[in-house]
Amino acid sequence: MISQRQLLALIGLTLMWGLSWPMMKYSLRELSPMYFRAFTMSGGALFLYAWYRASGVRVMPQKQEWKSVLLIGTPNMLGWHALSILGVKELASGRAAILGYTMPILTVLISVLFLGEKLTRRVAFAALAAAAAIALLISDEISALSGRPLGIFWMEIGAVSWAIGTLMTRRSQLTLPVETLTVWMMIFASTCLWLIALASEPWPRWQFSLSMWGSLIYGIFINYGFAQTIWTSLARNLPPATSAMSIMAIPLIGTLSATLIVGEWPVWQDFAAMVFVMMAIAAVLLPPRSRKMPA
Repeated sequence: MISQRQLLALIGLTLMWGLSWPMMKYSLRELSPMYFRAFTMSGGALFLYAWYRASGVRVMPQKQEWKSVLLIGTPNMLGWHALSILGVKELASGRAAILGYTMPILTVLISVLFLGEKLTRRVAFAALAAAAAIALLISDEISALSGRPLGIFWMEIGAVSWAIGTLMTRRSQLTLPVETLTVWMMIFASTCLWLIALASEPWPRWQFSLSMWGSLIYGIFINYGFAQTIWTSLARNLPPATSAMSIMAIPLIGTLSATLIVGEWPVWQDFAAMVFVMMAIAAVLLPPRSRKMPA
């Protein structure tokens, strides 16, 4: 059973990560994508480093552990965060969130296609539901006068990268704490993002509005900071069904809050795609009901 304290923490986490999608979209009004990611992720990494060190966590990887940081961090942190921010730039933030959270379905499909996992009816249903969601959003982007279907491509490639990183984490024999792995993956990814930004985007003026600075602070301390510490503390103890419900709620929060934060009004395709993605996540993450044996 989940405790009241865990439930409140999970609700807070879901709201934090759900709101982060329109907050990212808001930030891109005044800052280019790669500089935004580099700035907020590096700030979040420094915050987490100080937080975990003060908590007594071993924050320095040992010599043989750096390989895990680089191998897992490339798809799980660098690939996902670099590609997804390009998707957010092109798409409505709620739509980007819906597409990003096809990750759990992609994780299972990759396992079936390449790792010998069994193709069950639930996995097949999830694949069809996710495909229906993507098709709905692609059709609307293509038909819209200002539609940008390239954003869907960025989001889905990013979700594939995230899924690969998730599988690598699960299959790795890690000897370092997950907190340490997270911090150093963020430091590695943010360093790469600074280099990418310097090579591909003009240097920002760093003269932002007060609300923009608030959005950047949200990205550093909420999205990459407190939310990450909450998730790390909860992930080991949460029942799978509870984790699944939280993951399903994040794109819903992102879509609904986008109206208030950035003035994006979802259309029927967004709501239909959201339902399909939520059903797909439920199919692959929620445990099947156990059948009671007759007395």
